[in-house]
Amino acid sequence: MEEQQPKTGKFALNYGLLLGLISVVFGVMLYTQKMHYEMNASIIVVSILIMAGVLFFAVNAFKKANGGFLSISDALKVAVGAAVVGAVISLAYQYILTHFIEPDFFDKAMEIAKPKAFEQNPNMTEEQWDQAVEMQKGFAWIQYPIGLIMNSVFGLVIGLIVGLILKKSKPSY
Repeated sequence: MEEQQPKTGKFALNYGLLLGLISVVFGVMLYTQKMHYEMNASIIVVSILIMAGVLFFAVNAFKKANGGFLSISDALKVAVGAAVVGAVISLAYQYILTHFIEPDFFDKAMEIAKPKAFEQNPNMTEEQWDQAVEMQKGFAWIQYPIGLIMNSVFGLVIGLIVGLILKKSKPSY
């Protein structure tokens, strides 16, 4: 009787939910510390490390459930699936934060960015700034598909790396 291979989708969903939950907790932590307006390098690095850690555990758990065997394609399926599920949850939190919890989020973010923009472009007028802000408000929705695409790409890269590290083929006999 042949052993049944575990489903990659189950692992992607479970670990994607975990990744989403951890991302939301991290986002709430940033919100409570009033750091949610910042997108500095340390916050981005911590977010990527969280994702890499969860995706590593997801692929490794799949490998264990699969009798210690792992193909690169299975690693990619688990990692990208988990990254997409985590991104959907994280982006849903971001939407709720910026539209319901703190509806003036975008205005506050622009206030914080204004001095830096004028410092980098001393010839910018107030009118040019206002035009740029209005244009950015019109394209604010694009952060959601871009976030989904970026998480998918990070999941692909992390899944490939983890898959190459943990790869173990089944014997051909």
